[in-house]
Amino acid sequence: MALAASPDAPGVTLADIQAAARLLDGVATRTPVEESRGLSALAGTRVVFKCENLQRAGSFKIRGAYVRMARLSAAEQARGVVAASAGNHAQGVALAAQLLGIDAVVYMPTDAALPKIAATRDYGAEVRLVGTSVDEALVAARADAERTGAVLIHPFDHVDIVAGQGTVGLEILEQVPDVKTILVPIGGGGLAAGIATAVRALRPDVRVVGVQAANAASYPDSLAAGHPVTAARLATMADGIAVGTPGLVPFTLLQQAGVEVRTVSEEGISRALLLVAERGKLLVEPSGAAAVAALMADPGEFEGPAVAVLSGGNIDPLVLLRVLRHGLASAGRYLQFRVRIDDRPGSLAALLAQLAASGGNVMHIGHVRTRGDLAIAEVEIDVQLETKGPDHCAQVLDQLSAAGFRIVPG
Repeated sequence: MALAASPDAPGVTLADIQAAARLLDGVATRTPVEESRGLSALAGTRVVFKCENLQRAGSFKIRGAYVRMARLSAAEQARGVVAASAGNHAQGVALAAQLLGIDAVVYMPTDAALPKIAATRDYGAEVRLVGTSVDEALVAARADAERTGAVLIHPFDHVDIVAGQGTVGLEILEQVPDVKTILVPIGGGGLAAGIATAVRALRPDVRVVGVQAANAASYPDSLAAGHPVTAARLATMADGIAVGTPGLVPFTLLQQAGVEVRTVSEEGISRALLLVAERGKLLVEPSGAAAVAALMADPGEFEGPAVAVLSGGNIDPLVLLRVLRHGLASAGRYLQFRVRIDDRPGSLAALLAQLAASGGNVMHIGHVRTRGDLAIAEVEIDVQLETKGPDHCAQVLDQLSAAGFRIVPG
C-alpha cells in the first residue's frame, strides 16, 4: 500500500530528507537491520536493531556531515571546515572532508577516546584537543571559524545535518514496513529529529521515542520548559550523547512532532551493551546501546515491531572492558563480598575449596588485617567471583554461610 505524506515539519521537510538520500547514494552505507530474539524475549515484543554501528566511520554521523559539506559553495569548501565532537561527528566530518577534498580542523575534548582521535586523524583532519566536553570544544570551534573564515559544521544544529540523519528513518520504514515504535539515542537531537520528521510525514502512526542517559539529560527539562535548557551535569559513560544543550533546530522539530524522551541509567546502558555483544554479536559504544537500555528497562511498554537504533560502534577497547565488567556486575554475573576467617594456615584454602565447590570462578582475592574491628586472630578476605547469574550468587552465599563462613554485611 502506498504511503501518504502528512504536512512536513518546518525547517526540514520530507523532500529535504529524500534529497539527502539521493546525495548519499554511494557514500553512506544502507546499514542492515537484524532481529534480536534475545531482546525480543526480554521486551515482550519483536525487536529489530538498525545497525548504524556498521556505518562508514562507525556511526550515523557521516550522513549529516556529508550532506552539509557537499552543499557548501566552491568558495566555502575552499575556506575549509571546522567542527567539534567527542568522536563520532569528528570522524564523519573527517571522512566527508576526505571524500570532498576539503581541509578540516576538528576540536575534541581532552578526554576523548584515543581510538576516535586516531581515526579522525587517519581520515586526514587536524585534531585539536580542548575543554572537557563537546560544549566547550564547540566554543573553540566557533571561535576558530570566526577567526579563519572556515565553515562551522555543527554536530546537530543545522537543517542539512538533520536532513542527512533523517535518511536513517527512510531506511527503517523501507526495511521494517510494519514497524510500530522506533527508539533513538539522543544527544543534541539531530538523529532523532531527522527520523521523527521522516516518520511523521510518511507514517504518523509510528511512535518515535528518544532516549538519553539520565546523567546527561537535557531534553526532558527542555521539553518541559518549551525551550532548550542546559543539563545540570554530564557524567555518563555514553560520551556520544553527552551534550549539554539541545540544538534549536532539532529541538523545534522534536517538540512539534511530540516525541517523548526517556532516560536510562548507567547500569542500564552497560547491561544493554553486554546484551548486544553477547546475544546480538554486535559491537556498540555506550551511547549506541541507549535505545536497547530503554527496551530492557520497561518490558511490555513499547508496541512491536520495535526498532532500536544502534547509533554507533566506536568504543575504546579499554572503555569496552570496563563497561562489560560493569554490565556483568549489574546483571548479577559478578559477586563481590567480604568474609572473615581465622588467621591460621589452611583457612584461606578451605574458603577457596568451598568457592570451587560452589561453581564460582575467583577473579580477585584481597586480604585485610589492619581494620580496628578485626580480632587479633582474624583476617577479612575481599572476594570477586564470576557467577552464572543472580540465583547462583545467592546460592554461593548460602553455601558459604552453611559451611560456617562469616559473611560481612555491606
